Amino acid sequence: MKFSPPKVITWWIAVIVGAIGVLGQLLSIPVIAPFAFWLVVIGFVLLALSTVIAGL
Repeated sequence: MKFSPPKVITWWIAVIVGAIGVLGQLLSIPVIAPFAFWLVVIGFVLLALSTVIAGL
């Protein structure tokens, strides 16, 4: 299996989604708090997929 670095835009999207999830949990933002865990998971999965799938 060959790994490739993710594109810059994919990396930023994953970081932003993960950061929103962390902030939603720490700051108790009512709209985001129920989905905070899943936002962090989505961010990590996006980063993992982007290293495995070339061009993502």
